[in-house]
Amino acid sequence: MNELELTGRARTHVVELQHPRCVLHYEAVASFLSMRDAAAEDGIDLAARSSFRDFDTQMLIWNRKWLGERQLYDRNSRPVERSSLGDDAAVDTILCWSAIPGGSRHHWGSDVDVIDAAAIPEGYKVELVPAEYAADGIFSRLSAWLDAHMSRFGFFRPYRTDRGGVSPEPWHLSYAPVSVPALESLSLSMLRQVIETSPIEGRPQVLARLPEIYTRFMLSIDGAGRVF
Repeated sequence: MNELELTGRARTHVVELQHPRCVLHYEAVASFLSMRDAAAEDGIDLAARSSFRDFDTQMLIWNRKWLGERQLYDRNSRPVERSSLGDDAAVDTILCWSAIPGGSRHHWGSDVDVIDAAAIPEGYKVELVPAEYAADGIFSRLSAWLDAHMSRFGFFRPYRTDRGGVSPEPWHLSYAPVSVPALESLSLSMLRQVIETSPIEGRPQVLARLPEIYTRFMLSIDGAGRVF
């Protein structure tokens, strides 16, 4: 991927699928559809809640959270009011669940948030919180199935455990053949240039802490292991 693709400012590396509706890196499509077919054989309707996300969309999410226009959550999924946080604390709180614009793995088209559409009760609103994927959650069967099978299709969970950066996200899958080299190619200097030239809320605070953010929230992930 080139610099524009790595930072979400281009769509030349992704394709849009109609069923299931999602946008993925062209190299990830066949493996994702094969995994979906295998899950269907076990009664699971593997669907993408979120897939490719461009820079502007990520910046909108970030800016709305910074301004208190979108709900913030702490590491334990509890609501936090933006007005109660100083700027540094706001950076930390947002980064628990949302990447800085230009630094999201969703920019690559390799990462997808998944649910089991067949397990959702009528009228239920999916929240994408760890409790939904726990042993007594509505997506517990999906989570167990992914544990057993996703590596066969090249996928892993980069936020499987709490490593002091991004909070655990059992719904977040990453296609290793694309995401591993993408992370290696996304440099700190590349991120700095993008952020310096974009209207990102809290930009001074982000730039001041960018090396820490890069190391703690982007590089500190659970490895792909044997899938790659």
